[in-house]
Amino acid sequence: MDSSAGLNPATLSALIALVRKHTGIAMTERKSVLLEGRLRPRMQALAIGSYQAYLDKVEQDRSEIPHFIDLVTTNDTLFFRTPQVWDYVEQEFLPQWWQAHPGGCLKVWSAAASSGEELYSMAMLCEEFQAAHPGFTYRIHATDISRQVLEQARAGDYAGRSVERILSTHPDWVKKYFKPGSKGLQVVDALKRNVELAQHNLLAPLKPHKKFDLVFLRNVLIYFDQEHQEAVLQQVRHSMTPDSRLILGESESIRGLNLPYHCERPMVYTMDKRATP
Repeated sequence: MDSSAGLNPATLSALIALVRKHTGIAMTERKSVLLEGRLRPRMQALAIGSYQAYLDKVEQDRSEIPHFIDLVTTNDTLFFRTPQVWDYVEQEFLPQWWQAHPGGCLKVWSAAASSGEELYSMAMLCEEFQAAHPGFTYRIHATDISRQVLEQARAGDYAGRSVERILSTHPDWVKKYFKPGSKGLQVVDALKRNVELAQHNLLAPLKPHKKFDLVFLRNVLIYFDQEHQEAVLQQVRHSMTPDSRLILGESESIRGLNLPYHCERPMVYTMDKRATP
């Protein structure tokens, strides 16, 4: 492959359209260098000599689509990212939910689970809450469009910034919920027992259909244009109970969108009770 031959405008436009077709993500021409860097190793592995030839392969060979999705999606997360979110969940949401649903099973959806730090952060909070509230149970349904990051989440083996972060913020919980792993630290099996992972495109209905009390959809909408933001949020609301909470990322807002959500506080939304589920 001639790695010096970059994306020409026509191929770049076709690539951006293909990204949108398979993921809903709205990219611009400014992402050309990023896309080149992500596609190049795969093209070299397949001995494909041009970006157009690789795009042709994606269009013609359905087995290549999951690899393409893995390459073009962004997955960057940390344990207990945005502390005020986790303070809210731990100090307000969980106690209030338990008071309203004594003996119930909390159902959580990590809707863009990435490599799993978010879902295991929630699992740790739930384990701690369960220890203090006998009878409390929970299930976490974690999804992502990328098969590659789901495998990372399934393994639960972490290194680098993720490990550094949780060692600095929750050192006591590291002792309880982690063990030495092949990469660095690995979550213990007990933390996985109430977790299920599945591949899912947020633009499609969740199957099998489920209802959740808490939905994390953080740092996802920023990659979509308004049309696809509304489509994703319409799908999500069908999977929320009437008193569910939706949590978005700190740089995201749905103000101005024609959607049946009410902002309870920064990053936390409820469904408009007048809306039809």
